[in-house]
Amino acid sequence: MNYRRLIRANLDISEISFGCMSLGLKHAENQALIQCAFDAGINYFDTADVYKNGFNEESVGRALKPIRQQVILATKVGNVPNEEGRNREWNPSKNYILKAAEKSLKRLGTDYIDIYQLHGGMIEDDWEETIEAFDILKGKGMIRHYGISSIRPNVIRRFATQTGIVSNMIQYSLLDRRPEEAALGVLSDEKVGVMVRGCLAGGLLAGKDLSDYLGYSIEDIDILLDKVNSFSIEKMSIAQAAVKWVLSNNSITTAVVGIRNMEQLKDTLGAVEVPELSVEAVRELSDLLKPNLYAKHR
Repeated sequence: MNYRRLIRANLDISEISFGCMSLGLKHAENQALIQCAFDAGINYFDTADVYKNGFNEESVGRALKPIRQQVILATKVGNVPNEEGRNREWNPSKNYILKAAEKSLKRLGTDYIDIYQLHGGMIEDDWEETIEAFDILKGKGMIRHYGISSIRPNVIRRFATQTGIVSNMIQYSLLDRRPEEAALGVLSDEKVGVMVRGCLAGGLLAGKDLSDYLGYSIEDIDILLDKVNSFSIEKMSIAQAAVKWVLSNNSITTAVVGIRNMEQLKDTLGAVEVPELSVEAVRELSDLLKPNLYAKHR
């Protein structure tokens, strides 16, 4: 496993990390997956308070307990689940964040969170109040660092340039190139880590039945997949090539890959073993489709 520096936090993060959202409802199976990932060198695990209405945090915390001091645990806050466990109300207020952090710590079974992330955000939010809450939690030792999880360029610019965030989780893939135009530059300039989610484009780059995606037609995606397959000399799956393409960008800290079962984990870990994409392959894949752009929140 290779590691990349999360500069503002002075941490080394495995370049492939574990997105926990897709984990199931059986603790034993989740623990086996997480332990296997850790044994392979993954040290960054990402969850959120609303995943499965808190069960995900509980299960992740239980699995990480024997290795807690050896991993970097990230969770998120801001989306308020209703009685059915669905997160539809947005609340980035200080009071809510302070209370939610205590609940997350209890579910995770730990006394600190390595990176506490704002799970979204709008330009209209009282961002100073949000940062005040994070600073209070950091001062109490309840969190070590804080970040955001946002795809909105105007929100990203504000937090990257005016706050102490250490990271931003953003959606980025061969089928979602929007961050290149309006986000990756400022994050790199400000030394803010980039945690990439969605590098498999909702499964379209991992064998899922094709459908239109962010302005790309099924025909467009077929063309891209054919090109990936043409690099057969690399001896990697399409999913592995998609991860390798994301990691070829030096501004990326880690690819947070959602993992549900052992087969997915093994394929993801296989991306560590296969050769790097050549410079030519990266260029050809990047040039194949016209990059999409953010239409809102610029």
